[in-house]
Formats: sequence, C-alpha cells, structure tokens
Amino acid sequence: MTAISRGETPAPEGLRFVHLGFGDDAVDYESAWQEQRRIHAARFADEVPDTCLLLEHLSVYTAGRRTSDDERPLDGTPVVDVDRGGKITWHGPGQLIGYPIQKLPRPVDVVAHVRRLEEALIRACAEFGIEGSRVEGRSGVWVLGDPVEERPALGGLNLDFDPRLADELFDPRLNGPEYAPSNAGQRREDRKLAAIGIRVAKGVTMHGFSLNVNPDNTSFDKIVPCGIRDAGVASLAGELGRDITIAEVLPVVEKHLRDVLENAELLPRAV
Repeated sequence: MTAISRGETPAPEGLRFVHLGFGDDAVDYESAWQEQRRIHAARFADEVPDTCLLLEHLSVYTAGRRTSDDERPLDGTPVVDVDRGGKITWHGPGQLIGYPIQKLPRPVDVVAHVRRLEEALIRACAEFGIEGSRVEGRSGVWVLGDPVEERPALGGLNLDFDPRLADELFDPRLNGPEYAPSNAGQRREDRKLAAIGIRVAKGVTMHGFSLNVNPDNTSFDKIVPCGIRDAGVASLAGELGRDITIAEVLPVVEKHLRDVLENAELLPRAV
C-alpha cells in the first residue's frame, strides 16, 4: 500500500489540499468539524486560499438538519447532529472524506457547487472503470441498478410489489437483512457510491463529500441512509470485486477536484 502523507499539498496558486489523517491517524468527527470552522473563518477573511480537507473519520453517524427520527439508528446508537444539508449518514474507515472550503460569488449557487463535486467524483470513479451517475432529485454519485422488472426476487418475496411501499414510513429492512442498504447491489437496485452534504455560510462552503472506497457498508444498515428507502449503498471495492485502498484513490480524487474546482467558471446564482 502506498503511504499517505500528512499535511498540506503545496500549490503555487488555486486549490490547497490538507491531509488531516488516514488509517491509524483517522480523525474523530468533532476535531475535523472544529478544523473546518477554523479554516472557514480564515477563508472568509482571505487569509488562506480555497482549501480542501481530506481524511478518514473514526466511525460516526451524522445527521443533517432534515433528518427525521425514524431514519436514525434502529438500536439507538448515538448520532452527531450537524449544520449541513441533507439527512443522516455514516462515516468511518475505508471512506474518503473531503471538505472543500471555497469562497463562492454571491448570491451563492449551492446546486452548482454540488454538481461540481459530483462531476469530480464521477470522473475519479471512471478512472477505476466504474460508471458513476447522477439521479434526478438526489445528490451524490450513484451506480444505477437494473430496471425494476429485471431485478431478482429475494427469499421468494419481491419487494417491488409490496403494498407497504406506499407507506412513506415503511422500513424495507423489517423484511430481513437481505433488504438492508448494504445489499442493494445483490438486489440490483440503485446504490449510492458517494454522498454529498454541504453548508454555505458567508459565501464560503463547508462540509462536502464521502466516497465509499472499501468500508464495511453494513454500518449503513442501522439507518435509512440519506433518508432514501428505495435504494442502498455501494463501494468501489464492492463494485470492482477487488480490494482497493484510500491511498490508490486519493491522488485521483485530488486531480479531478483540482481540475473541476479550479477551472469552473464561478457565477453568482441568477436572481
């Protein structure tokens, strides 16, 4: 495995990358959140350039502002409530986390920023032979599943015809572990490879993305990831059918983040 250096990746101008910690040096969520706030204030004051923090987190569930109680862990596992958009997710080992802290023109176009992050991650996944996609109305990077009529029925039960699906509070996991979010690939459903949740304060972005490289995706099975009940989660390792490390993926993601974020024509939202 290639070693991951810690500290800043120097650049003469443009986007700066800071490696906060990986592997044995994985960062707890509260420490990274505090560092985000520190850099956010410095970026607002033009004391630092646009900066992207890259790291792995220790295992943690975080909930965005729109998370509802029925989407939280089934077993009461503690959750950190945060000030980003989106709903609940899990972070932990094997997941590459990126927090781009970037100053945007006002009025801020939040959707355009999300689309840029998606584009960079889609390009990075393509380098490993995985076709990442967007799903209308759902942020992040997805691996698309088969059409409903072509999906296999599991355990003699085809959930696609379960009348309880019309109930927005019905939890498919109650039908058994094969319907857990981590098994979406087995069911040939849409599955999220990278999640995105951001906040913009004073025209400067916070929070960002998580890319599932080789995590234990069963950690998602305690929650309704991102509040989405009819899809699941994926990882690069699972889709490729082989091991892949953060160290392999990191420089590829950096390259495409730099290309997309530095070369984008930042325009204020039309009003």
